Amino acid sequence: MKKYGVMQLIGCLALLLAGCSDNKPKVIPVNTMKKVVWDMMKADELFARERLKDSTMQKKREDIRLYEQVFSIHHITREQFYQSYRYYETHPVQFKELLDSVESLSTKEQQQLSKKRAIP
Repeated sequence: MKKYGVMQLIGCLALLLAGCSDNKPKVIPVNTMKKVVWDMMKADELFARERLKDSTMQKKREDIRLYEQVFSIHHITREQFYQSYRYYETHPVQFKELLDSVESLSTKEQQQLSKKRAIP
Protein backbone atom coordinates (compact mmCIF):
# COMPACT_ATOMS: atom_id res chain seq x y z
CA MET A 1 0.00 0.00 0.00
CA LYS A 2 2.81 2.43 0.79
CA LYS A 3 4.28 1.94 -2.67
CA TYR A 4 0.92 2.85 -4.22
CA GLY A 5 0.74 6.02 -2.07
CA VAL A 6 4.23 7.13 -3.12
CA MET A 7 3.46 6.50 -6.80
CA GLN A 8 0.23 8.45 -6.45
CA LEU A 9 2.11 11.34 -4.81
CA ILE A 10 4.72 11.36 -7.60
CA GLY A 11 1.96 11.31 -10.21
CA CYS A 12 0.20 14.24 -8.56
CA LEU A 13 3.45 16.21 -8.36
CA ALA A 14 4.19 15.52 -12.02
CA LEU A 15 0.73 16.76 -13.01
CA LEU A 16 1.10 19.81 -10.80
CA LEU A 17 4.47 20.69 -12.32
CA ALA A 18 3.19 20.10 -15.84
CA GLY A 19 0.25 22.37 -15.12
CA CYS A 20 2.55 25.09 -13.84
CA SER A 21 4.99 24.92 -16.73
CA ASP A 22 5.06 27.79 -19.15
CA ASN A 23 3.13 26.46 -22.14
CA LYS A 24 2.34 29.97 -23.32
CA PRO A 25 3.56 30.54 -26.87
CA LYS A 26 6.32 33.08 -27.46
CA VAL A 27 4.29 36.27 -27.63
CA ILE A 28 5.68 39.59 -28.77
CA PRO A 29 5.44 41.94 -25.76
CA VAL A 30 2.79 44.67 -25.88
CA ASN A 31 5.40 47.44 -26.00
CA THR A 32 6.90 45.97 -29.18
CA MET A 33 3.64 44.67 -30.64
CA LYS A 34 2.02 48.12 -30.49
CA LYS A 35 4.75 49.52 -32.76
CA VAL A 36 4.39 46.63 -35.20
CA VAL A 37 0.59 46.95 -35.32
CA TRP A 38 0.86 50.73 -35.81
CA ASP A 39 3.32 50.24 -38.68
CA MET A 40 1.04 47.57 -40.20
CA MET A 41 -1.84 50.04 -40.08
CA LYS A 42 0.30 52.68 -41.79
CA ALA A 43 1.32 50.13 -44.44
CA ASP A 44 -2.37 49.37 -45.05
CA GLU A 45 -3.11 53.07 -45.44
CA LEU A 46 -0.22 53.52 -47.86
CA PHE A 47 -1.38 50.54 -49.88
CA ALA A 48 -4.96 51.84 -50.00
CA ARG A 49 -3.81 55.25 -51.24
CA GLU A 50 -1.48 53.78 -53.84
CA ARG A 51 -4.15 51.32 -55.02
CA LEU A 52 -6.44 54.25 -55.82
CA LYS A 53 -3.75 55.57 -58.17
CA ASP A 54 -2.81 52.20 -59.68
CA SER A 55 -5.50 49.53 -59.93
CA THR A 56 -2.94 46.83 -60.88
CA MET A 57 -1.46 46.97 -57.36
CA GLN A 58 -4.14 44.66 -56.04
CA LYS A 59 -3.09 41.97 -58.48
CA LYS A 60 0.56 42.36 -57.47
CA ARG A 61 -0.30 41.95 -53.77
CA GLU A 62 1.89 44.91 -52.93
CA ASP A 63 0.44 44.89 -49.42
CA ILE A 64 2.27 41.65 -48.65
CA ARG A 65 5.58 43.25 -49.63
CA LEU A 66 4.83 46.17 -47.32
CA TYR A 67 3.99 43.81 -44.44
CA GLU A 68 7.27 41.95 -44.98
CA GLN A 69 9.11 45.27 -44.74
CA VAL A 70 7.41 45.99 -41.42
CA PHE A 71 8.38 42.55 -40.10
CA SER A 72 11.95 43.11 -41.24
CA ILE A 73 12.17 46.54 -39.59
CA HIS A 74 11.01 45.06 -36.28
CA HIS A 75 13.17 41.92 -36.62
CA ILE A 76 10.26 39.50 -36.39
CA THR A 77 8.79 36.89 -38.71
CA ARG A 78 5.32 36.78 -40.18
CA GLU A 79 4.65 33.70 -38.06
CA GLN A 80 5.70 35.47 -34.85
CA PHE A 81 3.42 38.39 -35.63
CA TYR A 82 0.35 36.33 -36.46
CA GLN A 83 0.91 33.92 -33.56
CA SER A 84 1.16 36.88 -31.19
CA TYR A 85 -1.83 38.61 -32.74
CA ARG A 86 -3.96 35.46 -32.34
CA TYR A 87 -2.83 35.24 -28.72
CA TYR A 88 -3.91 38.83 -28.05
CA GLU A 89 -7.24 38.29 -29.81
CA THR A 90 -8.02 35.36 -27.52
CA HIS A 91 -7.03 37.26 -24.36
CA PRO A 92 -9.39 40.26 -24.18
CA VAL A 93 -7.63 42.11 -21.34
CA GLN A 94 -4.26 41.98 -23.09
CA PHE A 95 -5.88 42.76 -26.45
CA LYS A 96 -7.50 45.89 -25.00
CA GLU A 97 -4.14 46.90 -23.55
CA LEU A 98 -2.56 46.43 -26.99
CA LEU A 99 -5.25 48.45 -28.78
CA ASP A 100 -5.08 51.23 -26.17
CA SER A 101 -1.29 51.32 -26.61
CA VAL A 102 -1.64 51.57 -30.39
CA GLU A 103 -4.14 54.40 -30.01
CA SER A 104 -1.81 56.21 -27.59
CA LEU A 105 1.10 55.81 -30.02
CA SER A 106 -1.06 57.15 -32.84
CA THR A 107 -2.11 60.18 -30.80
CA LYS A 108 1.49 60.91 -29.80
CA GLU A 109 2.65 60.70 -33.41
CA GLN A 110 -0.16 62.98 -34.61
CA GLN A 111 0.72 65.54 -31.94
CA GLN A 112 4.38 65.49 -33.00
CA LEU A 113 3.38 66.03 -36.63
CA SER A 114 1.13 68.91 -35.66
CA LYS A 115 3.98 70.57 -33.76
CA LYS A 116 6.31 70.20 -36.75
CA ARG A 117 3.74 71.76 -39.06
CA ALA A 118 3.14 74.66 -36.68
CA ILE A 119 6.82 75.63 -36.57
CA PRO A 120 7.58 78.03 -39.46
